[in-house]
Amino acid sequence: MEAIVKTRKIGGSLIVTILKAIVEHEGLTEDQAVKIDIKKIKKSRFGMFKGIGTFTKEDKLKGQLEKK
Repeated sequence: MEAIVKTRKIGGSLIVTILKAIVEHEGLTEDQAVKIDIKKIKKSRFGMFKGIGTFTKEDKLKGQLEKK
């Protein structure tokens, strides 16, 4: 199973929480050794400019005229 979780700082260390659904699915118990594969996730910029409107042909023409 796979999940995306956030790290938290406790003292000088970072910790992550294993979701209950994964614990139950994998049958994990306390003090059990597990292997974790770490991969950083890029932040999505989708929706960053809400309300800006759509890009039109006129906008493209304005951009080309300003370059000249």
